[in-house]
Amino acid sequence: MQPEQVLGFGLMLLGAVCGGSFGLPSKFVTDDTPWEVLWGPFFFFVTILIPVVVAPLVVQDLGGVYARVGMTTIATVLIFGLLWGLGSMTLGMSFAFIGLSLAYALNYGAQIVFGSMMPLLLFDADEILTRHGGVILAGVAVCVVGVAVSGRAGILKDRSLATDPPAEPQPAAETAIRRPRMLIGLTIGVLSGILCACYALASAYAEPISDEAGIANAPWRAAWAVTAMILWGGAVSACLYCIVQLTRNKTWGYLTRPGAGHVLGLAAVMAVLHDAAIFLFGLGWIHLGDLGVPVGYPVFMSFAIIVGNVHGFRTGEWKGASRQSVAWIIAGIALLVVGVCLLAQGKAMMPA
Repeated sequence: MQPEQVLGFGLMLLGAVCGGSFGLPSKFVTDDTPWEVLWGPFFFFVTILIPVVVAPLVVQDLGGVYARVGMTTIATVLIFGLLWGLGSMTLGMSFAFIGLSLAYALNYGAQIVFGSMMPLLLFDADEILTRHGGVILAGVAVCVVGVAVSGRAGILKDRSLATDPPAEPQPAAETAIRRPRMLIGLTIGVLSGILCACYALASAYAEPISDEAGIANAPWRAAWAVTAMILWGGAVSACLYCIVQLTRNKTWGYLTRPGAGHVLGLAAVMAVLHDAAIFLFGLGWIHLGDLGVPVGYPVFMSFAIIVGNVHGFRTGEWKGASRQSVAWIIAGIALLVVGVCLLAQGKAMMPA
């Protein structure tokens, strides 16, 4: 492996750590903090503030790039970005509902499946019946099983904990998000992954933006022209929902109460980790070159799932759960890792 590829591999690992960790700070808000008070600022930082500040600084003639590609491309990318925003919003809900461990497994698993299949069906449907198409389908099938096994782990965990309720009731504000039944939380986790997979479609339809920006910019700079547009699409759904919740629940005042600075600081850390994962993934992909698909993609996705679950276990999400449920979640993670590797191998086999 060349030194540049070693650098790319390291960037992928660092990006995966960021991606698997951005939900962790949400564990450190008080129990009476309404969901929208943390996640509203987070989505503002992620989808508006960071891209508005960074994109014009790194992309030469950003406005000109957008003007030259036309409104059809811009509108299509924004629409799929909006759907990705809905996915990110429901991922934030699933963190609160079912914890980091299950949420990461279900979201990333569903995201891998639909993020791989949707572009393939839309742009390369003739590749499905080929040898490499078969490998891709095998990877998708394994990931589907991994998601199902992870969901089963959540149900078993819920049952085992239900037989041993906590000694003290958990405090919660009247407006704080209430924990639903596990099945509802699992459904939201899978739905978040399906919607987050729209990021892949947004990126596919944003190819004219990438090509136009790449004329006068290095690849990593040009990538920000695409990333910013997708994130701005996500702002429409994610930020609007949080504004509605803040207004409906009359929780705007929480943002000016003592301790609000702590919550805003956590939201800012989450946002930096989230966007750093996207940036480091793209930068690592560039340095890996031909190894981007067979090595970079499985390393990033697998390690992000593992890191997210490590955080879940470390913060006590599986404390008191049955050994059977823990065995099921470990098996689910292992299947997702195998599925990702098969997908990467299938994509690497595709003709250039």
